[in-house]
Amino acid sequence: MGKLINDFSLGLFFWMAIILVVIIFLLGKFAWKPIVNALEAREEGIADALAAAENAKRELTNLKADNEKLLAEARLERDAMLKEAREMKDKMIAEAKEEAQTAGAQMIAQAQASIQSEKNAAMAEIKTQVSTLSIDIAEKLLKGQLADKQAQEQLVGSLLNDIKLN
Repeated sequence: MGKLINDFSLGLFFWMAIILVVIIFLLGKFAWKPIVNALEAREEGIADALAAAENAKRELTNLKADNEKLLAEARLERDAMLKEAREMKDKMIAEAKEEAQTAGAQMIAQAQASIQSEKNAAMAEIKTQVSTLSIDIAEKLLKGQLADKQAQEQLVGSLLNDIKLN
């Protein structure tokens, strides 16, 4: 270092200082503005990219909210459709039960009417048979009682005694 101080020349220092000032001036005039402009353009590009990213993020958030809203609406619609289907099923089952009960009641009424008519027919048949048997028995009894003349007179007499005159 000592050698550098001994070799120091004021003229060389002067010309170097002037060259340095000229280089700084030239760089300031021709290079500094383009570099600053490039940095500002890059800064604006980065700011625009950040703004675009923020917009995209907001749009994505909005899309997610819309998707969730659509999903919720779809779920509500599905639930409503399922509820309606259950109600239709219950209604159809109730109608089928009601029709079955009505048909059963009609069948029971028809069966009761049939039983009643068969009962009446059987009763009429029994009455007919009883009357026929009664007539046959009465005929046989009367034939036996009226076989002789004295028995006939006795019967007529008892019948006349039973009849009360006014």
